[in-house]
Formats: sequence, C-alpha cells, structure tokens
Amino acid sequence: MNKVLIAIDDSPSAMKAVEYVAQQFAGTKVLQIGLVHVLPNLPAIFWDEGHILSGEEKKERQNVVDKWLTGRKARMEPLFLKAVEMLTAKGMSVGQIQTKSISDSTDVAESILEEAKDFGYQTIVLGRHNSSQGKRLFMGSITNKVITQGSGMAITIVE
Repeated sequence: MNKVLIAIDDSPSAMKAVEYVAQQFAGTKVLQIGLVHVLPNLPAIFWDEGHILSGEEKKERQNVVDKWLTGRKARMEPLFLKAVEMLTAKGMSVGQIQTKSISDSTDVAESILEEAKDFGYQTIVLGRHNSSQGKRLFMGSITNKVITQGSGMAITIVE
C-alpha cells in the first residue's frame, strides 16, 4: 500500500509540501494521504506555578488548556480544508485523505515519525521554512530530526 504523510502547520512552506504531493502523486497509485498537525508544547502560562494545585485550580487550569487546544485545532481546520482542496483538485478523492491533529506531544518530530511508523506511511513530506542565504545549508530541528531518525522511509523536504 502506498501511503504518504504530510506534516502541516500554518506556514507557507507546509502548503508548498501539500502542493508538491498534489503534483507529484496525481494519477499514481498512492492509496492514502495523511495530513498531520502536531501542536507544539503548551505555552508556559499553562505550566504549574510552583505549588500543588487545589482541585478547583486544577479544574480551572484544565478548562483554560481545553479552550486553548480547541482554539488551536479550530485554527488548523481551514488549513486542512485548503490542503484537501489542493489534493482533490489534482484528482485524489476525499476518501484517500485523512487529517489528524496531535495535541499530546512533547516532541513534534518524534510525533511525526511515530505517526508514520504506527500507520504504515512509506513517505513523509515536510515543508522547510525559508531561511536567509547564509543559513540555507542548515535545517530546522524538526526537519533534521525527521531526516536522521526516519530510517526505512522516504523523506521529502520541500522549500
């Protein structure tokens, strides 16, 4: 089974990765495209403040965290829709495309790799954020970690 996983966020480079897959795999035997978004760690405001929280404080904190997560997922919905639209415009069916948000991650790269391995994706496609001319040879930590730890999979970096 040919399966491609695209890691997306709200950056232009992520949409370039989707566009790349739409162009490169249109009309091929790709059976499944996965779109995955990994929420980064919770902002520091949600961390423990150095004391043991009471039951009421825990409940309040959880409500704030839930609201934050819901808001982040809602921000990704239009991007998922845009990505699905780009893929279906090149002939892929909606049934071939799956979307997923991962919100319990402590490491974005590890979550991408785990998703690929757990669900049998053979190819991972990532967008690389544009960098200045002097830094062009260096990649971001997520991209670098996926490349160095993604053995057994094809990994494509789109700029």
